[in-house]
Amino acid sequence: MSDLVNQEIDSLLEETSRSFYLTLRALPSGIRPQVGLLYLLARTSDTIADSEGGPTDQLLSALEQYNERIQGRSDTLPDLAGLAELQGNPAEARLLENVADSVACLDQFPAVDQQRIRECLDTIISGQTLDLQRFGGAADGEVIPLVEEEELDDYTYRVAGSVGEFWTHLTLEHLFKVDKDTEARLFATGVRFGKALQLINILRDLPVDLRLGRCYMPSAVLAEHDLVPADLLEPGNIDRFRPVFDGYIDMAGAHLDAAVEYIGLLPYSQFRLRGACMLPVLIGQRTLRLLRTENVLDAEKRIKVLRPEIKQLKNRTIFALPSRRRSQNLLDADRNA
Repeated sequence: MSDLVNQEIDSLLEETSRSFYLTLRALPSGIRPQVGLLYLLARTSDTIADSEGGPTDQLLSALEQYNERIQGRSDTLPDLAGLAELQGNPAEARLLENVADSVACLDQFPAVDQQRIRECLDTIISGQTLDLQRFGGAADGEVIPLVEEEELDDYTYRVAGSVGEFWTHLTLEHLFKVDKDTEARLFATGVRFGKALQLINILRDLPVDLRLGRCYMPSAVLAEHDLVPADLLEPGNIDRFRPVFDGYIDMAGAHLDAAVEYIGLLPYSQFRLRGACMLPVLIGQRTLRLLRTENVLDAEKRIKVLRPEIKQLKNRTIFALPSRRRSQNLLDADRNA
């Protein structure tokens, strides 16, 4: 991978994914370009899928053509110029305008790394496609929910749990070896690591998604508490919704506990890798604490960990890394706070 390609990936990611960029910068050089490119390609497909104002059929067609090119089954990329013009974020417009350069970066890697990236992106795009098929037909003011909890678990696996598998494959192929039992635990906890981060995003972004006609809270679960998706548009319904919401916070917390186990399974010598894993876990733990106390249904109050606190967490992570005990204490302290 050339330095020029690395710089291009870094530039686009820094503009479009600032929180992930902190994790990317911490990664060991042996896997950083591959992880960075996967994230860039997935960020591109996500931007296609989330293009407000684009007809659903057009977005589905663009996603399919994009994936066909990634998988090597086509030489043609979709024309994304029209979708680029729809983007409110200039960085996301640039992402679509530079899609050919991003896809060309794939050829810079060995065949095994290319295959890992293709397999993971194929799974991610399948989740984004399902999302469009489910929610793309929502009329103004309509809120379409998932139906069963299994659909939520499947979605979090496709768009994020699969990344935990990808990440683990790369580390075992490029950074270190482990015994079979440890390898199995790494894959199992790695999937849950990814699911945790995606579920936290879903819980945090609930009011935004609802106003776009998307409800990731399954209707079957809501019905158990005499709720329908439209009820979640009213901030005053938070007390009725709180038992459902707290249940999903608990689920995300349990997935984060698996992520803490994942970090504990990594070799002590892998300082950069452990640091790259610790920061999103710490941010996730803080986000869940906020979600437990704030009214997530109030669309006027966006719930997120602010940059000064993220910087503080980054500094605490750097301080803790040289000691496995300090690292574990830091993760346990935020989990139990």
